[in-house]
Amino acid sequence: MKHNNKISRNRLLIWISVLVGGILGIGIFSFIESNAVSYLSNDSETCINCHVMNSEFASWQHSSHREVAVCNDCHVPHNNFVSKYYFKASDGLRHATMFTLRLEPQVIGIKNAGKRVVKQNCLRCHDNFLTESSMEAVVNSDYFEKRTDRNCWDCHKCLPHGKVKGLSSTPSALVVDNKTDRLPEWLKQNMQKQ
Repeated sequence: MKHNNKISRNRLLIWISVLVGGILGIGIFSFIESNAVSYLSNDSETCINCHVMNSEFASWQHSSHREVAVCNDCHVPHNNFVSKYYFKASDGLRHATMFTLRLEPQVIGIKNAGKRVVKQNCLRCHDNFLTESSMEAVVNSDYFEKRTDRNCWDCHKCLPHGKVKGLSSTPSALVVDNKTDRLPEWLKQNMQKQ
């Protein structure tokens, strides 16, 4: 009886070890395969780790915002460190789940939490346009309230991602891949000779 208990305990330990090892292995594989460390950075190219963001990346690359803002400047809260990384983690986990299970819609839309963040960041960067006292005299006395009671993109629909968005709107979006050497061999050889 005691011998049988020892055998079943050993089998249980083996099964637990296999289960823990499997979960750990899948976790490590997912971490490496998803390039998870890149999500801690501010690099906009991280957003195109998932190919469905190519059209958003391409439209941003051709916008004036490219010169002054990266994706995180608009799409992540900047009120404190904890809020920023909590939002990044929760939003990223939702994106990863959607893309892994192939549940992404044809036209990607921003959720309400994201809309609030984007609006706060619009106001954070462009507040000088909202508090310009000379405009109060020209427009009316409630200039500031009238400019902040609605979403910025109610008027500025094309900024920075354009009017038409979706997987089918820019199916062949050329996304700059700075990591790949695009020069043909004959040109490289000619350049080395000179």
